Amino acid sequence: MSKYLLYPGCSMERSARPYLDSTMAIREELGIEFEEVQDWNCCGATEYWSVSSIPAYALVGRNLALASQQVDGTDTLVAGCSACYLNLSKTDNYMGKDQKLKVSVNEALAAGGLSYEPGAVQIRHLLDIVLNEVGLEAVAAKVAKPLKGLRVAPYYGCMIVRPDLQERYDDPEYPQGMDELLKVLGAEVVDYPLKTHCCGGHMTQISEPTAYEIIRRLLYAADQYKADVIVTLCPMCQMNLDAFQGDVNRYFNTNFHLPVLYFTQLIGLAFGHAAKELGIGKEFIDSTEALAKIGVEVPEPEKKQSRRRKDDPSLPMPEPLVKSKPQAEEVE
Repeated sequence: MSKYLLYPGCSMERSARPYLDSTMAIREELGIEFEEVQDWNCCGATEYWSVSSIPAYALVGRNLALASQQVDGTDTLVAGCSACYLNLSKTDNYMGKDQKLKVSVNEALAAGGLSYEPGAVQIRHLLDIVLNEVGLEAVAAKVAKPLKGLRVAPYYGCMIVRPDLQERYDDPEYPQGMDELLKVLGAEVVDYPLKTHCCGGHMTQISEPTAYEIIRRLLYAADQYKADVIVTLCPMCQMNLDAFQGDVNRYFNTNFHLPVLYFTQLIGLAFGHAAKELGIGKEFIDSTEALAKIGVEVPEPEKKQSRRRKDDPSLPMPEPLVKSKPQAEEVE
């Protein structure tokens, strides 16, 4: 059993919960043991870096400092979210190259009784661990229900293969690692030229027409190659292609119906896990028809809450913690 520190990040704890659940479901078969970083905080996603760089680096540096305190039997910190992975990786890298930045970040960390020495932990993405530590041969040995007949489009997104500071991937523009993993699982991997194109990130909150065009291109490419599902490794990519697919259809008068699943969910299916255990059925675009091709029964889709309109001036109201009891009728 190989032990790793785990930085789940905000998405895997909430909107990308199926990613975390499926990862936990397959960890023993992969020979992986995770220890979650204690008291971790948000990585700042992408926007904070444009607001104020030192606080942004310090925000990420705090997670690295906390992880370095838990180094015991492993110094490898694993992130499943591509944005988290990139932020952790570049903070460690830049602090190692820029002495002034290192001093400034550690001055900020000192306020909380922390410090970080660049290189104290090794930052790696979950896909990298599966490909290069577990290995395709070990994965193949655990396949109980091959995904034969399922056509998949492998979508890496733009953040883990570029800049690829640790040089983990074979090609920054057209990587093959996840393709080979999906083939080992028995799936039919379609050619997907846009596999490393950006999903638009948070562009849906800035310019909907721009965001929808970015997402449309990704969906169109997968549809042209007759993919049954798009497979990704990033919560932001999954959310944009899944949650906004209906909006794209309405905006362009298209009819895309492409479920977007995590690579860990497909590993779990090939290993024989039930769809419900892997969080399948919680996506916006129903995967029932696609997964029926490989004999997988998908749980009844959960009812999704509609997103508030951007022009809605009202604030979202939380559910009351204690619901008021109905008043008793007066007796005359």
